[in-house]
Amino acid sequence: MTERSQITLYSGGHKGTESEFGRLAETWGIREVNFSFEGHTIERTQGVSILSPEELDKGNVSMEIVSARMGRKFAQAEKIRKVIQTIFHMVNNGYHVLAVGWIQPDDTVKGGTGWGVELAKLFNRPVHVYDQDRKAWFTWQNNAWVEEYPVLEKNTFVGTGTRNLSADGRQAIRDLFENAFGPA
Repeated sequence: MTERSQITLYSGGHKGTESEFGRLAETWGIREVNFSFEGHTIERTQGVSILSPEELDKGNVSMEIVSARMGRKFAQAEKIRKVIQTIFHMVNNGYHVLAVGWIQPDDTVKGGTGWGVELAKLFNRPVHVYDQDRKAWFTWQNNAWVEEYPVLEKNTFVGTGTRNLSADGRQAIRDLFENAFGPA
């Protein structure tokens, strides 16, 4: 694995999973970039990159496409659009996508986290989800979720997930850092 200072975590800095990824990245000496937009409140302030309206537009996608891909409707279309545009920048910059949340029966992941997972699938990126109910890591392989522990092989990764991070989810992220990068 590359020297830690040459590794970059891309995230959104939100409460819960993203903040935990950020705190651990800081502890391990890994560079942290948190994408956000004007007027958006996030918990992590380290490495914040405020996306301009033009940069946000690069991640623009029809909300009908997002709704169809995710199998659900989204309220507050304008705010969620900016969040979805921000998620595009996270996944576009980070190679391996790591998420914490819940895999649903239709193989999507609950909430906004699901869009990052769907983009990873579309971009043919390695994607792992720690399912907090099943207390295990799953990877998307051959159009199905398979229980498998993540192995980080590149120097960029995305850390995203639920705001409602459980103690097990928090430990899963810590274990991931320890396995990937050694002791802090």
